[in-house]
Amino acid sequence: QVQLVESGGSLVQAGGSLRLSCAASGRTFSSYFMGWFRQAPGKEREFVATISRDGATVYYADSVKGRFTASRDNARNAGYLQMNSLTPEDSAVYYCAAGTGGVWSSARGGYFYWGQGTQVTVSS
Repeated sequence: QVQLVESGGSLVQAGGSLRLSCAASGRTFSSYFMGWFRQAPGKEREFVATISRDGATVYYADSVKGRFTASRDNARNAGYLQMNSLTPEDSAVYYCAAGTGGVWSSARGGYFYWGQGTQVTVSS
């Protein structure tokens, strides 16, 4: 199994940037594809981005495409989410997740391991 810990969440003004990190420990990180999800108060947890095991394939939700960039460094057992041009609608708890069934997934059910989340708040 793998343990995931997110960090980097903060309060930022609209138009600003943040970089989230996801530190993995346990089983070899490169064995898993990764995903980023977010959950705002009163809303369902939603897909943000997914990245394949080798980092070569990345897919984004339409709402973040062109603003967010997901990446990973298997040598450092870490994943990253660079978020630019943030808006108040991006405010949420952000989670990283790891899965094994397939190459990538945009569905919550595609992931077995989850971090505890990190809070991102964007002020207007």
